[in-house]
Amino acid sequence: MRAYVDQEMCIGCGLCEGTCPGVFRMNDAGKAETYADTTDENHDTVMEAINSCPVSAIREEE
Repeated sequence: MRAYVDQEMCIGCGLCEGTCPGVFRMNDAGKAETYADTTDENHDTVMEAINSCPVSAIREEE
């Protein structure tokens, strides 16, 4: 699985990157993006980042 950040919705708060820096980072446009897949080891932290997003801009996809 992989988390997906909707670039139109993202407000660039950085909460996801702070929660799970192994999967999320901020891009040059100041928006969050994913750069790694969700694994068994990081799944709980990715889900915490998804659930913490203040604008619900992140979802998990197959």
